[in-house]
Amino acid sequence: MIRQLTKPGDLGWVIAAHGEVYAREYGWDGTFEALVARIVADFASGHDAEREAGWVAEVDGQRVGCVFCVAGPEGTAQLRLLLVHPSGRGHGLGGRLVDTCVRFARDAGYPAVRLWTNDPLTAARAIYLSRGFVLTGEEPHHSFGVDLVGQTYELVLDDGEGGHRLVE
Repeated sequence: MIRQLTKPGDLGWVIAAHGEVYAREYGWDGTFEALVARIVADFASGHDAEREAGWVAEVDGQRVGCVFCVAGPEGTAQLRLLLVHPSGRGHGLGGRLVDTCVRFARDAGYPAVRLWTNDPLTAARAIYLSRGFVLTGEEPHHSFGVDLVGQTYELVLDDGEGGHRLVE
């Protein structure tokens, strides 16, 4: 089940799950969890409910995934903090979370959805590509205690003339 992020503990779970999963699976340090905490705090302290939302995926009543849609640069939506905990994998939740975010962005009138990720996150990349996101940029960086390649993806929702198309 995917539901809006509204229950007590949801925000804390997002932060803790990101910190634990990324440390265990990718060796990322506490600076990543701190980044997630800042993103969550910004969302919690004053998001526009008509233009920004967060969702939690549950299996058997347990939180196992999340995603956020927030206002991004240049009037676009930004997909943030997609995560499916290992205990929730294999249920198609990652794709369903991304679909929920994209549907919300389209309904909110955003012309496009952008996201920033890093190269080792291959499962997430496969989900983005299968939904029509296009890689628009890459840049090496050292963050979270490791060397990474940051990647920007975009999905155009509206071509400005009322039609929907993908980035070319």
